[in-house]
Amino acid sequence: MRMRFNRTSQLLLVSAISLAGAGLLTACGTLTVDFVYVTSAKAAGANSYGEIDVYEVNSESGHMRQIPTSPFPSGGRNPVSEATSADSTTLYVANEDDNSIVQFTIGNDGKVYPQNTVNTPGVFPVKIAATGGFLFVADTYQPLPSCSTAAPCSGSVAVFPILTAAQAAALTPAEPPDTLGSPVANDAIGANYWPLALAAKPQDVITPTSITTAGSGAYVYVAAVDTTTPGGYLFGFAVNSDGTLSALPGSPFAAGTHPSSLAPDPGGSYLYVTDMGANQVLTFSINSGALTEVGSAASGSQPAAVVIDAQGKYAYVANSQDSNLSAYSVSNGALSQLGTYTTGLDPIAIGIDPSLNQYIYTANFLGNSVTGFQSNANDGSLLNSQNSPYGANANPTAIAAIPHGTKTK
Repeated sequence: MRMRFNRTSQLLLVSAISLAGAGLLTACGTLTVDFVYVTSAKAAGANSYGEIDVYEVNSESGHMRQIPTSPFPSGGRNPVSEATSADSTTLYVANEDDNSIVQFTIGNDGKVYPQNTVNTPGVFPVKIAATGGFLFVADTYQPLPSCSTAAPCSGSVAVFPILTAAQAAALTPAEPPDTLGSPVANDAIGANYWPLALAAKPQDVITPTSITTAGSGAYVYVAAVDTTTPGGYLFGFAVNSDGTLSALPGSPFAAGTHPSSLAPDPGGSYLYVTDMGANQVLTFSINSGALTEVGSAASGSQPAAVVIDAQGKYAYVANSQDSNLSAYSVSNGALSQLGTYTTGLDPIAIGIDPSLNQYIYTANFLGNSVTGFQSNANDGSLLNSQNSPYGANANPTAIAAIPHGTKTK
């Protein structure tokens, strides 16, 4: 189901856009290099909506300053994941408790304006990823009524086409660019999702924890945990031109005890997986989509998120229980630890700035804060950004970022 915002919201949108020029001057005046979007669960009330804190990052100091009128409503309860369109003009936010994804247009001043809401095919989305004209969603359970918290079953993956400007304009009524189309049909089961299941143990409950793409969108990988017979897996799919998914040979691949997050290297040759159960980072080589484990490195306690810099030289891992960040150098896929750096309490998400590949930030769930670091391009070491940490709303959960000044519409 898609929900279009009413005329009052549209008028407010027009009024807000008229202020974009002034906001842009503010951003330029503060040497803004990126805009960073941090969702917060805002768990103060059972029915309270989440928030999106928007920060502008200073190119010289890394200082993160919330833009005027931030935060913005996330459009749902308990936002848990974010993704941006390839042209950095659209932000997608997954709200777990509402089984929804909200599309926001990003203004030149970094502000976000809600456009549409779609429902996920399954129950409780945990992670989304966007690339190659599609948005991929990992849902905790397959659709109701057969699956629920009271009667849990294995999770699933859904694919939404991201419509081009021409495709969106051709709809009746016309929609903004990057609107999500109807989820892609899986003809093999007569549904619009792909179930996650073990052929050898079809009765086991498989719960996804993360999703990412590699190979310029040619492959999608889902990290998952077998909650019936403890163990971790990576489900791999080839993405066909129409968005349908085909299981990769050898999938699912064994992946430690509790894989929690995924990050491919920039060249698509390696996939890095944090293992929250064994306190390690696993390295897999990617060969025509198939995965082979080639190494591991120790992490801190309960690693929750990993990011690779744009040159593939360094990796950074957020250790949620230790409230710190581990830095690694990368050589032929192998990780060598460089040091650890203190964050706020319980970092569960991590990002790196897309403009300079220089600033790193963590969302600290129990600390209600964002920690910023500046990396040294020569050795990967980190220094705290100016005035870090920065305040956030209650229980920040996810991070996304776009470069400032590159949007095209």
